[in-house]
Amino acid sequence: MQSNIGLILEEKAANIGNFMVGRLLPFKQKRAVGPFVFIDHMGPTCLKEYQNLDVPPHPHIGLSTLTYLFDGAIFHKDSIGNEVEIKPGEVNWMTSGKGVVHSERTPEYLREDNKFLHGFQIWVGLPKHLEQSEPSFSHIQKENIPTWEENGIYYKLIAGEIKDKKSPVPTHSPLFFLEIKTKEAKQVHIGDQLFGEVGMYILNGEVNIEGNSYGTKQLLIAKNTSLCSFDTTAEATLYLFGGDPFPEERFIFWNFVNSNKSVIEQAKENWKNQNVTAFPKIPTDQEEFVPLPKLKPFK
Repeated sequence: MQSNIGLILEEKAANIGNFMVGRLLPFKQKRAVGPFVFIDHMGPTCLKEYQNLDVPPHPHIGLSTLTYLFDGAIFHKDSIGNEVEIKPGEVNWMTSGKGVVHSERTPEYLREDNKFLHGFQIWVGLPKHLEQSEPSFSHIQKENIPTWEENGIYYKLIAGEIKDKKSPVPTHSPLFFLEIKTKEAKQVHIGDQLFGEVGMYILNGEVNIEGNSYGTKQLLIAKNTSLCSFDTTAEATLYLFGGDPFPEERFIFWNFVNSNKSVIEQAKENWKNQNVTAFPKIPTDQEEFVPLPKLKPFK
């Protein structure tokens, strides 16, 4: 029988300034899974009392950011005027559209203590007709995220929609981001509920598919949605994500995503020149910013 696993990728280390992460997307072999164009796995790490997460004001265009924490806290500020602490189990969803600026830092009350940080930072591309839309922001409390249990398998629909379940996160195209946990070894059948392109990230435990075992920090890309019939070990946690891909290619330069390279070039100039019409300042975080890096033209 021919395998339905089209690609197996290992999480790779990446530096986002003063913090190391495990990068899941993009890879040279796979630029996107459905509308998902970028995924970083942060931690798990313990930051000492003299260490803090500090990502100064930086810009985005053409995407939605999804921040989801397992442990720790991040204080989000943006140029729309939002200021909110992101706590475990909550979903922070910011749509940049034509341009937004935000910062991500350790909250003030934790800055002189030891603290843990663990979670996901995700970028979801926007449909072409929304790439130049006005920026928007939503913060979803953890009790509003759909969770359910079936036969000892625990599900959480962090974003998107599958079958009769829908997350309140205001997504802009058909997608899903689903957490699955098992306390005991289980057989999971969920393929008929998924659509489009499908990726699986194994956070803990092992998964057996078609007689092959896959383990922690591996990313599997399916050839079709039948990937989602598999066996897990006890104490397994994994994430299924994907959805309908866009008809147009998405280009990425630094924090800019768009289907039009000229739009990205203009964004680069706007940020380099600190054009506040294109990229307004964050009202309470204006003392510094992340400069435009020197990178290869596009990836």
